[in-house]
Amino acid sequence: MPKYVIEREIPNAGSLKPEELQAISQKSCSVLKNLGPQVQWLHSYVTQDKIYCVYIAPNEGMVREHAKQGGFPANKVSEIKTVIDPTTAE
Repeated sequence: MPKYVIEREIPNAGSLKPEELQAISQKSCSVLKNLGPQVQWLHSYVTQDKIYCVYIAPNEGMVREHAKQGGFPANKVSEIKTVIDPTTAE
């Protein structure tokens, strides 16, 4: 199943309070439950003005549907082709 990185432009995301991040996470999980097990949220990285989320989904359309139903921006959705790390150099 393909993996995707979703870039969400959210001004001041890095300043969100723990309760706000919890509410966003709860909303995301609620939408995922309704979409079914084929779409999975793995984790997200919060920067000052963006959140980068990693999802497993059958296609980009399902990722965008999650964003639509959750009311989240999905400014850019990119399929992950491969993952590299320091062990790739060996």
